[in-house]
Amino acid sequence: MSNKKNTVFLILQDNEDARPIIEAVEQDNPDANIQYQPGMVRMEAAGRLLVNRVTVEENLGREWDVQELHLNLISLAGNIDEDEDKFEISWH
Repeated sequence: MSNKKNTVFLILQDNEDARPIIEAVEQDNPDANIQYQPGMVRMEAAGRLLVNRVTVEENLGREWDVQELHLNLISLAGNIDEDEDKFEISWH
């Protein structure tokens, strides 16, 4: 990322439960930098990252509660805006 000061990130465990979330981040954030590392996946973007409930549900094939993201969360940077439809990290 060119401007580290404005970069947000989300790091999840690299496991079967997190893969639909990671795929959703890739789909909904085309400019995100996704880094697969041993045991974890770091997703970063300039300004904002969004996890949409609907996209995760499509990937997962079942209903998904946004709170389930916390089961695989390792770390994040940014301000969180979370409701029943999304988990958003930004610096705004």
